[in-house]
Amino acid sequence: MNSSLKRGIFVGGLSGLLFGFDTAVIAGTTHGLAQTFDLSPAILGLTVSSALWGTLVGAFTAGMPGDAFGARNCLRAIAILYVVSALGCFFAPDLAVLVAARVLAGLAVGASSVLAPTYLAEIAPAKARGKLVGVFQLNIVVGILVAYFSNYLIGLLDLGPQEWRWKFGITALPALVLAALLYAIPNSPRWLAVKGRIDEARAVLGQIGNADIAGELASYARQHTAAAGEKIRLSWRRHARPITLAVLVAFFNQMSGINAILYYLNDIFAAAGFGKVSSDLQSVIIGATNLVFTVLALSVIDRVGRKTLLLIGSVGLVASLTGVAFIELTGTHQALLLPMLIGFIAAFAFSQGAIIWVYIAEVFPTEVRARGQGLGCSTHWLMDALIATAFPIIAAYSKGLPFVVFAVAMAIQFVVVLKFFPETKGIALEDMELSISR
Repeated sequence: MNSSLKRGIFVGGLSGLLFGFDTAVIAGTTHGLAQTFDLSPAILGLTVSSALWGTLVGAFTAGMPGDAFGARNCLRAIAILYVVSALGCFFAPDLAVLVAARVLAGLAVGASSVLAPTYLAEIAPAKARGKLVGVFQLNIVVGILVAYFSNYLIGLLDLGPQEWRWKFGITALPALVLAALLYAIPNSPRWLAVKGRIDEARAVLGQIGNADIAGELASYARQHTAAAGEKIRLSWRRHARPITLAVLVAFFNQMSGINAILYYLNDIFAAAGFGKVSSDLQSVIIGATNLVFTVLALSVIDRVGRKTLLLIGSVGLVASLTGVAFIELTGTHQALLLPMLIGFIAAFAFSQGAIIWVYIAEVFPTEVRARGQGLGCSTHWLMDALIATAFPIIAAYSKGLPFVVFAVAMAIQFVVVLKFFPETKGIALEDMELSISR
């Protein structure tokens, strides 16, 4: 892999770090927010999920500008949104301003979840696409770990009632770094070719070290010849199979309970008797586990395949979620809560965490890839918002019930993946449509 391709993968993937940081940082602020604004469980759920509704809008709307203006160009604007949202949270004078800033952060997260994997899939060679697009997920889990560690360190400073402001505000620093680095990478050659900018596409292919530039350009042209002159729309009639796969993988990703657990991790530990600083430290352990198993998954994803990892992960998720449900329902064996959650995170990171952004980015044709990615991501974030809103309400009724639901969903996922999901490893993007329709 030459230096230009490495830089493109690194910077494109770095969007995931902001994604992960913003996703996890909320876990260290829920107690402070509830105290500062005197929030009930229902209002706390709405406050936590406010960013997710913004994320849903960001994911749903990012596809069209992504296809029109290119993923890289749109990511530059997204980096600025992260900066503004972080400062908005830090200086928020009341709950309404805080929620508005969190919605803005959600817009950035949702849009980056569409456009960063799209960019990575379009510059990565087929034989290593799973690993290279997976860099986005790797950065997500690094961001989660950094957020947990940041929360832990800020918690040690004893900043009092305003501690949550610093936990949110620190996000502005990595966002500024991302904004600067995005000016050091090229547009996707596939997107340039779709726009008829063949000379630029040829130059970028040379820049990223493609060994068969003429053949690559010919494959782009071959895919689009049949659609020449027509406005391509993402439609059920034409794209039923990839739409179904994208929606299912996103739906089950969230029905594992991953983000509900990440958002309310400190509260889950607190319910089992752990103190604030102890909960922050336990969260760092969870984040480190996430990172280790994501790296492990990315090291085998292009050999073992996406489908096999999903099946293996489903088994681990059912087992670990059943264990957490038992602990929460019976109020016994609390010492096993951390091992069960570590097992959950390990199973998720090794399967769904490493798969989702790769799989959705792979199954759609180039001319609708950003819109297809947007549809899959919208499903992901809609489920995320619904679950995050409902989790504290249901958990207040029964601490173990949410985990029972998640465990049953993962058992269903195993059957669905086994029966209906095709394997996509090693298949060129231009050949994917024919391959998954078989």
